[in-house]
Amino acid sequence: MLVAFSISPSSSDDTGGVSEAVAAAVRVVRESGLPSETNAMFTNIEGEWDEVMAVVKRAVDVVAAVSPRVGLVLKADIRPGFTGELSAKVERVERALEQ
Repeated sequence: MLVAFSISPSSSDDTGGVSEAVAAAVRVVRESGLPSETNAMFTNIEGEWDEVMAVVKRAVDVVAAVSPRVGLVLKADIRPGFTGELSAKVERVERALEQ
Protein backbone atom coordinates (compact mmCIF):
# COMPACT_ATOMS: atom_id res chain seq x y z
CA MET A 1 0.00 0.00 0.00
CA LEU A 2 0.99 3.57 -0.58
CA VAL A 3 0.10 6.26 1.92
CA ALA A 4 0.45 9.99 1.46
CA PHE A 5 0.12 11.86 4.73
CA SER A 6 0.62 15.29 6.20
CA ILE A 7 0.86 16.11 9.88
CA SER A 8 0.17 19.62 11.15
CA PRO A 9 0.84 20.65 14.73
CA SER A 10 -1.56 23.26 16.10
CA SER A 11 1.25 25.18 17.76
CA SER A 12 4.29 26.74 16.14
CA ASP A 13 7.59 28.27 17.09
CA ASP A 14 7.95 32.01 17.77
CA THR A 15 8.20 32.71 14.01
CA GLY A 16 5.04 30.75 13.19
CA GLY A 17 7.05 27.87 11.77
CA VAL A 18 6.34 24.18 12.23
CA SER A 19 9.44 22.79 10.52
CA GLU A 20 10.99 21.35 13.70
CA ALA A 21 7.86 19.32 14.52
CA VAL A 22 7.46 18.20 10.92
CA ALA A 23 11.15 17.23 10.78
CA ALA A 24 10.63 15.01 13.83
CA ALA A 25 7.77 13.23 12.02
CA VAL A 26 9.82 12.82 8.83
CA ARG A 27 12.70 11.43 10.91
CA VAL A 28 10.37 8.70 12.20
CA VAL A 29 9.44 7.78 8.63
CA ARG A 30 13.03 7.68 7.42
CA GLU A 31 14.20 5.65 10.39
CA SER A 32 11.45 3.09 9.70
CA GLY A 33 13.40 1.81 6.70
CA LEU A 34 10.26 1.71 4.54
CA PRO A 35 10.43 3.25 1.07
CA SER A 36 9.41 6.89 1.38
CA GLU A 37 9.72 10.34 -0.08
CA THR A 38 8.91 13.77 1.24
CA ASN A 39 7.78 16.76 -0.81
CA ALA A 40 6.55 20.23 0.07
CA MET A 41 3.08 19.03 1.09
CA PHE A 42 3.15 15.31 1.96
CA THR A 43 5.28 12.38 2.94
CA ASN A 44 4.67 9.21 0.93
CA ILE A 45 5.44 5.82 2.41
CA GLU A 46 5.06 2.28 1.05
CA GLY A 47 4.64 -1.03 2.83
CA GLU A 48 2.13 -3.40 4.35
CA TRP A 49 -0.94 -1.98 6.12
CA ASP A 50 0.18 -2.63 9.71
CA GLU A 51 3.74 -1.42 9.24
CA VAL A 52 2.74 1.76 7.39
CA MET A 53 0.02 2.66 9.89
CA ALA A 54 2.40 2.02 12.79
CA VAL A 55 4.87 4.50 11.28
CA VAL A 56 2.13 7.09 10.75
CA LYS A 57 1.04 6.66 14.38
CA ARG A 58 4.61 7.09 15.65
CA ALA A 59 4.99 10.22 13.50
CA VAL A 60 1.79 11.67 14.95
CA ASP A 61 2.96 10.79 18.45
CA VAL A 62 6.25 12.72 18.11
CA VAL A 63 4.38 15.79 16.89
CA ALA A 64 1.80 15.42 19.67
CA ALA A 65 4.67 15.48 22.16
CA VAL A 66 5.29 19.15 21.26
CA SER A 67 1.80 20.29 20.29
CA PRO A 68 -1.48 20.01 22.18
CA ARG A 69 -3.38 19.32 18.96
CA VAL A 70 -2.36 17.57 15.74
CA GLY A 71 -4.05 17.49 12.33
CA LEU A 72 -3.55 14.48 10.07
CA VAL A 73 -4.44 14.21 6.39
CA LEU A 74 -4.02 10.71 4.96
CA LYS A 75 -4.67 9.24 1.53
CA ALA A 76 -4.06 5.55 0.81
CA ASP A 77 -3.73 3.48 -2.37
CA ILE A 78 -4.45 -0.10 -1.34
CA ARG A 79 -3.48 -2.50 -4.11
CA PRO A 80 -2.63 -5.98 -2.82
CA GLY A 81 0.14 -7.82 -4.63
CA PHE A 82 1.95 -4.71 -5.85
CA THR A 83 5.23 -3.41 -4.49
CA GLY A 84 7.63 -0.75 -5.69
CA GLU A 85 4.72 1.48 -6.62
CA LEU A 86 6.25 4.56 -5.02
CA SER A 87 8.34 4.98 -8.15
CA ALA A 88 6.50 2.69 -10.60
CA LYS A 89 3.36 4.84 -10.65
CA VAL A 90 5.40 7.91 -11.58
CA GLU A 91 7.38 5.98 -14.20
CA ARG A 92 4.14 4.85 -15.90
CA VAL A 93 2.93 8.45 -16.10
CA GLU A 94 6.28 9.63 -17.47
CA ARG A 95 6.17 6.93 -20.18
CA ALA A 96 2.64 7.99 -21.10
CA LEU A 97 3.82 11.60 -21.42
CA GLU A 98 6.50 10.54 -23.90
CA GLN A 99 3.95 9.05 -26.30
